[in-house]
Amino acid sequence: MNGGVNGVALTVFIIFFVAVTVMGFLAARWRKAENDSLDEWGLGGRSFGTWVTWFLLGGDLYTAYTFVAVPAAIYAAGASGFFAVPYTILVYPLIFTFLPRLWSVSHKHGYVTTSDFVRGRFGSKGLSLAVAVTGILATMPYIALQLVGIQAVLDVMGVGGGENTNWFIKDLPLLLAFGVLAAYTYSSGLRAPALIAFVKDGLIYLVIAVAIIYIPIKLGGFEHIFAAASDKFDAANETAGKPVAGLAPGSSGTWTYATLAIGSALALFMYPHSITATLSSKSRNVIRRNTTILPLYSLMLGFLALLGFMAIAAGIKVQNGQLAIPQLFEDMFPDWFTGVAFAAIGIGALVPAAIMSIAAANLFTRNIYKDFIKPDATPAQETKVSKLVSLLVKVGALAFVLTMDKTVAINFQLLGGIWILQTFPALVGGLFTRWFHRWALLAGWAVGMVYGTLAAWGVASPTQKHFGGSSAEIPGIGEIGYIGFTAFVLNVVVTVVATFVLKALKAPDGVDETTPADYTADAGDKGVQVDLPTVGAGTGH
Repeated sequence: MNGGVNGVALTVFIIFFVAVTVMGFLAARWRKAENDSLDEWGLGGRSFGTWVTWFLLGGDLYTAYTFVAVPAAIYAAGASGFFAVPYTILVYPLIFTFLPRLWSVSHKHGYVTTSDFVRGRFGSKGLSLAVAVTGILATMPYIALQLVGIQAVLDVMGVGGGENTNWFIKDLPLLLAFGVLAAYTYSSGLRAPALIAFVKDGLIYLVIAVAIIYIPIKLGGFEHIFAAASDKFDAANETAGKPVAGLAPGSSGTWTYATLAIGSALALFMYPHSITATLSSKSRNVIRRNTTILPLYSLMLGFLALLGFMAIAAGIKVQNGQLAIPQLFEDMFPDWFTGVAFAAIGIGALVPAAIMSIAAANLFTRNIYKDFIKPDATPAQETKVSKLVSLLVKVGALAFVLTMDKTVAINFQLLGGIWILQTFPALVGGLFTRWFHRWALLAGWAVGMVYGTLAAWGVASPTQKHFGGSSAEIPGIGEIGYIGFTAFVLNVVVTVVATFVLKALKAPDGVDETTPADYTADAGDKGVQVDLPTVGAGTGH
């Protein structure tokens, strides 16, 4: 790394940071309604159109961690890191089938979270609680990693001093960024990241477009870039005595690559922040249109991944792979544009961190506080609790970043993906059928959670004995695959078998408060909420 502080880059970074901070606070007045409710604070009044939703979802899903970690994976292991590109392609046809249904039923019944839907669909507070707790658990390390992204940029700019600097001075810039994020999220709710997302995504598209043209020209073209990467991976394979990296995935990694891509695609829109951004839109058709134009981000991600090969060709040497791309920008770009690139990463952390904290807070408020602590909570009380919990979630994420090894944080995020995938049968299955028994879904969830956690615990890496990765041997097959996908298959098998057994025993099935028409309702069709199922409502849709 270069010594000292990059004053020009830091100045540009601060200018953009101040600008989005002002926007964050001004967002409180944007489309502000009279009433104080979770619909207003936590879902932006359910009023966002196609373009706002597109930028919000893009800002939500393509984070600072994506900007840093995807090319870092390519930098370290080659083409196996490209799994993120096919999984973001697979996910959009998948969500086209179920997100409009979720939006419709949530609009009809006023659901704010996925747990609200699960409780209403299956008449089970226990299953709803399981989904809520899983969502909060999976989101916490994800928020932490956004702060890691900001910290990586600050480190490369030389802000905060060296490793021997007093911890408070070293982490003060991160503490300040956290304070600003917490303040405008508390004040403006989802409107803040929705407004800032326009700046964040615009900057990211600009930086990617410039990087994919400018850096290869400076490095002598893509032929030289790929040749340099190939030489590095060949040397690594020779040293290890086995294929560990390459420009193309080896045959031994086929199962890992495929299951990781499929499992990640299934998990992406199970995360609470993905659903929060979805439910903020004003109509069913907004969701359908977004699933057709969001793949533009996948194109951007493909270009972004190539930066990993460019970092190799540029001779970037870092102990922490997450610093490879920030260091590439520092070395390749003029100082002023380095500041723009760092601002894109920094703001790319603020938007998803805000949405994630709001989503986690909504889960706690609606599905723990209101369901189990204060059932008669008013909408204003719900909003107040959610605001306070959003602050606590950020504090927890900040503590995670400041006290734990960054490698551990990254691997806990992988564990979060394993966990959140176990909510798929209850959420997506419930959107299409009422056949699954609520107790069977809870049993399947428990089996998936326990297996996934224990299997991940048993994975070691060169730096740690436990939670060293997200892949392990698939029982009965012998191939190495994504633990989350294996746990998901076990979850589904247990759910199906247990449903047959429970239905044969005539176990109480719970009350379904939804009707078939609820799943295709659009804006203006809200009408009167249905408290009891109509004839045939429990037979599936």
